[in-house]
Amino acid sequence: MIGRIAGRIEYKADDHVLIDVRGVGYVVYCSDRVLSQIGRPGEAAALYTDLLVREDILQLFGFPTLVEKEWHRLLMSVQGVGAKASLAILGALGPDGVSRAIALGDWNSVKAARGIGPKTAQRVVNELKDKAHGVMAMGGAASVAATPSEDDAVIEAVLSAATAPAPVMTASAQAEALSALSNLGYAPGEAAGAVAQAAALASDADTPALIRAALKLLAPKG
Repeated sequence: MIGRIAGRIEYKADDHVLIDVRGVGYVVYCSDRVLSQIGRPGEAAALYTDLLVREDILQLFGFPTLVEKEWHRLLMSVQGVGAKASLAILGALGPDGVSRAIALGDWNSVKAARGIGPKTAQRVVNELKDKAHGVMAMGGAASVAATPSEDDAVIEAVLSAATAPAPVMTASAQAEALSALSNLGYAPGEAAGAVAQAAALASDADTPALIRAALKLLAPKG
């Protein structure tokens, strides 16, 4: 399995790039967004790759980050979503956009990808809403600033647990908040939705503020 390629760009085409690795050229298929971000011919490039094996062909698909590669693999697990459809979704939304769309059940955003119809978009959201929390925790780029509630004992207890030394390091405030909510017993899809919704409200906040905001969204109404 070829999991990562690093070398010099030989040329770029509409849907792929050729990377020379010590004299061996690898054709790597990428989304439009990745192709627009990668360097020019002659420049160095490194991509995480996923190898698709078929009876008649082997194809490499490239991604700038490991989390985007994992989103590709997860999207491909959905019935009716092949490699090209997965690249179209990632190209249109990016990994953070895919995470937010699935967490919020926003299949219209998924449908905006080229070649993705409403039924496929709904299937992506429905099938991945309870499967994607691990990949969401890997990415977790957004955070939220929320007004703290000083007299909420439950929130303060969660914050104490979140700030204590943890055995596994998290990638961001969003990932840490998701982990804290999961430890409280919230379902992965429910927790991811609250964190994503809270993260969309503001930016530049720490983990405690994001947890407070997510808990407020999850609190029973009425």
